[in-house]
Amino acid sequence: MKNKSLLPILICVSIVAGILMGIYLTYRFGADRVSYNASSNNKINYLFQLIENKYVDTISVDSIAEEALPRILESLDPHSAYIPAKEAEVANEDLKGSFSGIGISFRMEKDTVTVMSVVHGGPAEKVGLIAGDRIISANGQSLCKMKSEDVMKHLKGEKDSEVKLSIVRHGHEKPLTFVVVRGDIPIESIDASYVMDNNIGYMRVKSFGEQTYTEMLYALARLHVNGMRSLIVDLRGNRGGYMHTAIQMVNEFLPKNQLIVYTEGRSVEREDYHSNGQGSFQHIPLVVLIDEMSASSSEIFAGAIQDNDRGIVIGRRSFGKGLVQQGLEFSDGSIVRLTIARYHTPSGRCIQKPYVKGHGEDYENELMMRYERGEFYVEDSIRQEGDEFFTKNGRTVYGGGGIRPDIFVPDDSTGVTSYYKAAAFSGLIAQFCFDVVDQNRETLKQQETLEDKVKWMDKQNMLESFARYGQKRSLPRRNLMLQKSQKLFKRAIYSGIIYNSCEMNDYMKFLNQDDPAVLRSVEVILKGETFPQKQVSAE
Repeated sequence: MKNKSLLPILICVSIVAGILMGIYLTYRFGADRVSYNASSNNKINYLFQLIENKYVDTISVDSIAEEALPRILESLDPHSAYIPAKEAEVANEDLKGSFSGIGISFRMEKDTVTVMSVVHGGPAEKVGLIAGDRIISANGQSLCKMKSEDVMKHLKGEKDSEVKLSIVRHGHEKPLTFVVVRGDIPIESIDASYVMDNNIGYMRVKSFGEQTYTEMLYALARLHVNGMRSLIVDLRGNRGGYMHTAIQMVNEFLPKNQLIVYTEGRSVEREDYHSNGQGSFQHIPLVVLIDEMSASSSEIFAGAIQDNDRGIVIGRRSFGKGLVQQGLEFSDGSIVRLTIARYHTPSGRCIQKPYVKGHGEDYENELMMRYERGEFYVEDSIRQEGDEFFTKNGRTVYGGGGIRPDIFVPDDSTGVTSYYKAAAFSGLIAQFCFDVVDQNRETLKQQETLEDKVKWMDKQNMLESFARYGQKRSLPRRNLMLQKSQKLFKRAIYSGIIYNSCEMNDYMKFLNQDDPAVLRSVEVILKGETFPQKQVSAE
C-alpha cells in the first residue's frame, strides 16, 4: 500500500523534471531561435551573434564581416563598394592630391627597387637621389625581392620623419647612404599641358581629385600666357573622381545659368547645379576627348559640354557610369561607398549603362563585348538603346550607356601583327625601353630637346636592336611582321624611351603628333566648327 501511495508522487516528480529539462534544453539550444523575429532588420547582427556564441569552432566574427560586407554591397549595384581600413588611405591618395613620402617613382627591376624619376623640389631630389639609382635598403631593412606595395610602406611615412636609404649608383663601387626627410608629395591629376601649333592648347586630365580644379586654373593660365586661343581637354582613360570637382571645372567654360548636371535618388531630392557665369574661358573654342575608359566625372564634364552645345566631343563612347556614391566611414577607418543617387546630364539623360544586380563580372566584361562586336573600330556597331534626348540646340543625344561622341574616331589597328602583340603584352617593349634609358642616361641628358632625342634614337636603329633583344628573351624574330608593324614598334619604343627619360609634356607631345583623335580635333578647331549650330528640322 505504501508503494502505491508513492506512485502518484513519483509520476508528478517525473513530469516536473521533464518540464524543467525541456525548459533547460530549449533555453540552452533553441531559445534564441524561438524568441527571434525573422522579419527583423537586425537579422545579420543576430546571425553574427549566433556564430560568435555558438559556432562549433572559435572564429573571428570581424573577419567574417570583412568578407560579407563586400558581397552585400556587390548585390546592390556595380559601384557600391566596401574598402577595408588598410586599403582606404591608399584608395583616397590620388583624389586627395598628395601623400607623405620621399618623392620618387620606381619600378622593381630584377628584384631591385630602381628609381625611375625624382619629383622636382621633393625630399629625394634635395638630398641628391637621381633616376637610375637602386635602393637596396631602407632603415636597414632590405627591399630586395619585395612586392611594390610593401616597398611603398617603407618609403612612405609621417611628414618630417626620416628614412635612411642605402643606394647603389652606376659608377660607384660602394653603396651610398642618404637620409631623406619625408614631406608632402603632390599627385598631379593634370600631368600634361602645352601649346601646339596654331595656338591650340592641350591639357590632359587623369582624374578629378581635390586639387584638380586648382591645377586646371594654373594650367590654363600658363597656356593663355603662352598664346593659347583654343583648347583640347583630354579625358581619355580618366575613370572619374569627385563630382563637385567636375562641376567646378565645367563652370569655367559655360555662360551663366547653364545646367551642368542634376542628381536624384529614392532618398535624395533632385538637386540642380548651374554655372555662375564667372568662368574665365566661356568663349574659347573647345574640344573634349573621351574613350571607353572615360567614366563618372569625365562623363559629367563631357555631357555638360555636349548638351549645352558648348564644344565638340571627339573619340569613342564613354564607359557609362551614372551612379553617385557617398563615402561613409566606420570608426576603424574602413569605408562604404554607397550609391545614393543617379546623375543626369543637362538634357535629362542618365548615361548609366544597364546592369543586373549581383552580376558585376558581366558588367565589367561589357567593354570586351564592345570590342568583340567592333564598336572600337566601326561607329555603326555602337549599341545605345536608351531614350532620345536633345541638346540646347536640338541635336539628338542618347541615354542608357555612356556619352556618344559628336565625332567618332576609331581605334587604329593598322599594322597590328601577332609578333607585335606578343612583344607588347609580354612587357618586352617596356623592358627594352627601360634598359636603353638605363644604359644611356648621360647621353640622353645631352639631347636638349625632344627633337634631338628623336634624332638620336633614329641613329640607333632601335627596331633592329629590339628584334635581337627579343630573340634573346624567347621572342622568335619575325622579319615580315617586324616590317609590317614597323610604325607601331617605332611609336611604342620611342615613346617608352621618352617616357623614361623626359617630362610628361614631352611624352604627350610625341604621342600626339600622330594621334588620330588629336589630329581630328585640330582639324575641327581650324575649320571653326567647335560651336555646334542649332538643329534645323526638314519642312
